[in-house]
Amino acid sequence: MSALKITCLDCGQVNRVPSEKLDSAPKCGTCGAALISTKPKDIAPDVLAKAMRNDDLPLVVDYWAPWCGPCRMMAPEFGKAAEALRGRARLVKLNTEDFPQASAKADVRGIPTMIRYAGGREVARQSGAMRADGIVGWVSRPA
Repeated sequence: MSALKITCLDCGQVNRVPSEKLDSAPKCGTCGAALISTKPKDIAPDVLAKAMRNDDLPLVVDYWAPWCGPCRMMAPEFGKAAEALRGRARLVKLNTEDFPQASAKADVRGIPTMIRYAGGREVARQSGAMRADGIVGWVSRPA
């Protein structure tokens, strides 16, 4: 039985979850929030940095802004992809308008941009709106 490290996207606490329990709605031991969700969660840069460093599951970040038409068009597709990838990757969103320093640090030059992180580093990047099946295929490709 192997355990995966998963950062709570609500409180930032790192949790260990047995891999066979990923499909049974694991919760944070500190705050009780769901660790694996079927919906993308908006997160802050400090939680993102901690999850990037610690998580054993791939983390896919959608850098977006509320005024961006393609970002708004892709949002439901990103949600469908999050549901399809449940337990294999976690999909989150970071609002570049609220956190411009975080997008600058990630060298995001246009939105929407998705970045896949694994093992504490960026492993893939994709700019432009995509449909859910394209997102799932992109996330599922080997890094």
